[in-house]
Formats: sequence, structure tokens, C-alpha cells
Amino acid sequence: MKTSRCIKRVFNFLLASILVASCVSPKDMTYFQDPEKIRARIDYNQDDNLRIKSGDLLTIRVSATEQEAAQPFNLTKSVVSSERLPGSVQLETYMVSNHGTIEFPVLGTIPVEGMTNFQLSERIKTDISKYVRDAIVNVRILNFKISVLGEVRSPGTFNIEDDHISLSQALGMAGDLTIYGNRKNVLIMREENGEKVNVYLDLTDSRVVSSPYYNLRQNDVVYVEPKFSKVQSSSSLGLASRYLSIASVLISLVILITK
Repeated sequence: MKTSRCIKRVFNFLLASILVASCVSPKDMTYFQDPEKIRARIDYNQDDNLRIKSGDLLTIRVSATEQEAAQPFNLTKSVVSSERLPGSVQLETYMVSNHGTIEFPVLGTIPVEGMTNFQLSERIKTDISKYVRDAIVNVRILNFKISVLGEVRSPGTFNIEDDHISLSQALGMAGDLTIYGNRKNVLIMREENGEKVNVYLDLTDSRVVSSPYYNLRQNDVVYVEPKFSKVQSSSSLGLASRYLSIASVLISLVILITK
């Protein structure tokens, strides 16, 4: 009876140690705590949209009721089919030069760097108004990519078809953080004016949505670092085997002593 009580105490001690080591506070897991700290309504600001920079690839489509009038502003290219069928026609892309400009039909050189797609579409719409009445201009940035790495379920690089993506949306595309992801220290790596900028955001603080880094930009890298508990548990198999070895030694000693 005395032996069984000693063995039970050993196992209870080991179980308690494991439970204490693996405890996770709800405060460390809950996103956007204390939402009353921010305004009840957040107005959409088009200035948060992606801004065009040198090296970007753009497609620009001009539509109008009189499509013939819009045709000179839509450069197209033929795409050859591998099955020797007639190729389809696609819009040509415009690469933003090192000077932040593009060459657009009829209008010539247009400075575009620093503009949002909405601002550029309005600029082109105004400039071609004497050629095309009631034109609709759609501008899209093709090379908008972000990378989400670290403690997320599906890390990778993602192509963004929209012109606006938040940190929360990006993490959602990556399958959300794992239980080991540090929600209080999410790193945003960005290039600004030729320099690398690293900023840490706290996803448990509802005020994070007001950060200028909450809305992502081209080639941003989001890194979710592991919690200290994950770093500790990286050798969990070794620790588990160590605990079992210690337990077996203690049990053997108990049995020998109580015989």
C-alpha cells in the first residue's frame, strides 16, 4: 500500500509539472482586446490603398459606351495557345520605370509613382476626356505579393488581387496563427525609401488597426515568432523521455526501499 502511494505521488508530481509548463493564458490568445479603446466606426480611407512604385507591373483597361473611341488606349497582345488553336488577346502590361513613370498611348509619359490605383485611374480618365466620353478606367497592380512566415498554419507567399489588404486578412490567408504563435509581437518587415524597416505589432491590442503598418504593402514580410513556451517545447520529446527515465528510476528506488 505504501509503495502504491509513493508511485502515485511521483506520477502526480510529473503530471503537475507538465500542466504548469503548458499553461496558456487567455490574455495571450485573444485578438483585439478592449475594442472600446477604438472608435465605433472606422471610415474607409483610400489613402490606405497600395501605392504604385518603380518596378511595379500595371494593367490599365479603358472602357466606354463607344468602345471604338476607347480602343486606342487599350494595348493588347496575342497569347499563343500550346494546342495550336487561335490565341487569346490580353492587355499589355506597363512597367513603372526607375523614374516612376509609364508610357501610355496617346498621352505619352505619365508620372505614377506614389499614386494609388484610384488616383491614377482618375488622372487618366481626366486626360482622355477630350477623346473618350464617360470613360471607365480600371488600374490594377499585378505584382502585389506578401509573405507570411513563422508560427502560422500555412506559411507562404501570396499574390494579392485587391489593392488593399490588412494584417488580419493576410494572417487569415495563411490559416491563422498556431497556438504557439506570439500574438503580442508580430513582425512586419518593409522596405521604405530604400531602407529596411522592422515594426512589431501587438494583435491583442485593438488599437493595432490604427497603425500605419496594419495595412500591408508590396513585398511586405509578416513573421510570427514562436512563444517562449514553444521554444522550450522544441525539445519536448527529449524532455518527455527524460521525465520517463527519472520516473522509472524513482519508482524503482521506491520499490527497493519499501520492500
